[in-house]
Formats: sequence, structure tokens, C-alpha cells
Amino acid sequence: MHLARFPRARFAHLPTPLEPLPRLGAALSVDLWVKRDDCTGLAGGGNKTRKLEFLLGEALDQGADTLITQGAVQSNHVRQTVAAAARFGLRCEVILEERTGSKAADYLGSGNVLLDRLLGASPRFVAADTDMNAAMEETAGAVRQAGGTPYIIPGGGSNPVGALGYADCARELVVQADAQGLRIDRLVTATGSAGTQAGLVAGMALTGADIPILGIGVRAPKAKQEENVFKLACQTADLLGQPGRIEREMVVADCSFVGAGYGLIDQAVIDALTLTARTEGLLLDPVYSGKAMKGLIALAKQGQFRGETVVFLHTGGAQGLFGYHSELEPALV
Repeated sequence: MHLARFPRARFAHLPTPLEPLPRLGAALSVDLWVKRDDCTGLAGGGNKTRKLEFLLGEALDQGADTLITQGAVQSNHVRQTVAAAARFGLRCEVILEERTGSKAADYLGSGNVLLDRLLGASPRFVAADTDMNAAMEETAGAVRQAGGTPYIIPGGGSNPVGALGYADCARELVVQADAQGLRIDRLVTATGSAGTQAGLVAGMALTGADIPILGIGVRAPKAKQEENVFKLACQTADLLGQPGRIEREMVVADCSFVGAGYGLIDQAVIDALTLTARTEGLLLDPVYSGKAMKGLIALAKQGQFRGETVVFLHTGGAQGLFGYHSELEPALV
């Protein structure tokens, strides 16, 4: 991979740490490590920052003055996109989908939503199941009519350009592991809009590292999630000039831990958040990393990782905890 061929705006704090989780690992009988992509630095960090380096690079290369993006109400991606826009003096138009149906005041106004406003956005809220791509195109048309130059960033920053950030992360992780003499048997991460897992799959394949990646789904059923990831991983490899390098068996997602739906938490998620915080002082979020850890804990207790060294890729998002205060507080008292 020769990523210098692609425009890139450099602002992430990289490389992110690769650290052991000895107390949590002991509780799960797993040699457990964490790749701290909650520490990427942009407005609190998170996995979208890696993607945004390449997306912003392309936007600036095209002369854009306005970023347009979308996500669920407590979107970590939106927070980081608005922050990136602020950093480069761009406008940012944000559309937030009321995907969970929650009308709680903390969900609609605290956490990431509060940070979006602090960073300069004026989010537009739309109903669940709105055609978000059409909504962004409509907004882009309005920006053009007003004389601006828009750049649309898909939900999660998940397209081949954004996925370059996680192809790069795969390379970064392998270099760190080699330097520490750490043999990784499996990488576990949340998978939603597909860009993080797809980039990792492409990066591992193109570097020849071939570390298996397990995505813990947070929204779509297994067949759909794996289809989305495989398609995007192939597109990313194509963009990198390496077509045909991605094999279908490289893409594995376990979507049995979604629970009642995207962004809806249950006791097992709360238990995962609590166990991780109280064993390692590590904060996860309720929507992505918390559900991924819920899955990792359950699979570890089933013996799925026996004898393995597992790295958990922390996608960030602890800022969203405050949007779930009314649900979390009664379970913690």
C-alpha cells in the first residue's frame, strides 16, 4: 500500500496505543489487549478520525467549503466530522436521524448532540427511516444554489476513501505488534456502517498479515452486514490498485448481540460497560464499543477465544454515554 498517493489532511494522534488489559483479560480467561482508537485526538477521538483524514484530504483537494454528513442522533461520526470542519474553517451541515425513537431529553440534547452544537453545527433532526442519502443530496443542492461547494461524507465515513484510514490502521497495528513481540490471533471490533471492518480486512490482506477480524454487529443481520463489509473491502482494495485480493471468507461478523436494535441498550451492554470500566478504567460507549465488548465477553465465556491473544479495537464514543444518562443511572446506583 502506498497511501501517499491519496490526499490526506493529517490531524489524528497516531499511532494510537496498543495496550494489555490484564485484569479484564483475567476475568475472561483471555490474553486480551486493546488498540486505543478512542485516542485519535479529534474532539475526544474515535475511529472516524482516521477515515476523516482521507475524506477531508479529498474534500480540500476538491476545493470544498462545506461538509455534509448524517448519522443517528448520538452519532460519534457526526461529532468528529463537525470538529474536522471547524479545524479547517469549513461549514458543516448535519442531518440527525431519530433512529432509536427515543424522546429522552438527555438523548436528544446531551452527549454528542451537545458537542455538535458546541463545535458549531446546527443539526437538522429527521424521522427514523428517512432516506438519508437523498436528504444529503438535497442539502448539497441548497449549498450549491447559495454559491457554496459541498462535499458529502456518507454515514460513518464509510466509503472506499474513508476505509483507507483503516487499511492504514491494519498496517500500524502489525508494526506495533511486531515491535512488542506480540503475536495476534484475532482482532475484534464493532461493525456498523462497515468502513472500519472493511478497511481492516483490506489492510490485513494487502500487507499479508492475515490476522482474522471478527466484527461484532450493532445493527444489520449477519448476511447483510457481511455483504456490506465484503463489498466495501473489495472496493478499497480496488482503490489501492490491488483488485481481487479480498476473499469472502476474510469477512466474518457476529450479529447476535444487537439486542432490540441499533442504539438500544440492555443489561448485558451495561454489564460490559461496567466490567470494563471497573477492571481497567476504560470507558466504552453504549452503541458500538459497548455492544462489541458485550459480544466479546459472551464469546469468551463460551470458550471461543481459548488459547488466543485477542486485540479489541476500541472505536471510541464515550461522549455518547451522557446521552444515555437516564438509562444508565438506575442500573449503576
